[in-house]
Amino acid sequence: MAKDKSPKLRTVNKSVSAFPLNEFPKDFPFLLGKELVYLLASKGKAELEGSEWENIFANCIGADWKPSNVGLDDVVMGNTAWGAKTVKSSKPSNQKKVRLISGRNSPVYSFGERIDTSADPNLIGKLVLDIWNERVSAIREKFKHLRTVVLIKSNDLSEVVVFEFETIRYDLELYKWEWNKNNNLIGIDKKTEEHRFTWQPHGSQFTIIEEVPEKSLVIRIKQPKTLDKEQILKALGFDKSWITVIQKNG
Repeated sequence: MAKDKSPKLRTVNKSVSAFPLNEFPKDFPFLLGKELVYLLASKGKAELEGSEWENIFANCIGADWKPSNVGLDDVVMGNTAWGAKTVKSSKPSNQKKVRLISGRNSPVYSFGERIDTSADPNLIGKLVLDIWNERVSAIREKFKHLRTVVLIKSNDLSEVVVFEFETIRYDLELYKWEWNKNNNLIGIDKKTEEHRFTWQPHGSQFTIIEEVPEKSLVIRIKQPKTLDKEQILKALGFDKSWITVIQKNG
């Protein structure tokens, strides 16, 4: 009788991401272009908001769209999650930096700190980044890979740029903070002296400034004609029987 052998087990590398960072699937640009053409033809106007971009991106890569309150893991595929952001630009392919609104970080709510321009800017800046870092850590407990995918869109959606980057915690020691003339708090990279963050006391809006990588996807589309609403309804066989009206009293 042959010696007992250990069974062969199918192993899965759970550390592998959905795809390499900023290397979208081969058919992604064509699927995205098709979505943009349909959006323009059906809406009749160049409007693409954040939640729509989340859904479109998920569809284009075969992921699940799961809108979250935090906004860092709205799109999910296996061990990879994305937050999705849109930015408007007159010429997306020329854009060098983008300002990404990244939630509301309120030290007053989280730490009970009173905020005004008389407060130590470095203390408040540290608290703002602490809130961001805790959110990132909480999501990274669930997903090995956490990214942000950005769509820079022209006013008429005829040109868009897409790129992604790792969503990270920020080292508190690398930044200094100061109040600007608009009474907003700005975070500056100590090494490069570049403006990296803006935090607005009124509303607690937190903005991260990111460089657009040289390796970005540029997509240009032909503007479609707007679909005729009446023709679509006729093709569907629509009539008044589709509508139920209920009059409520009181």
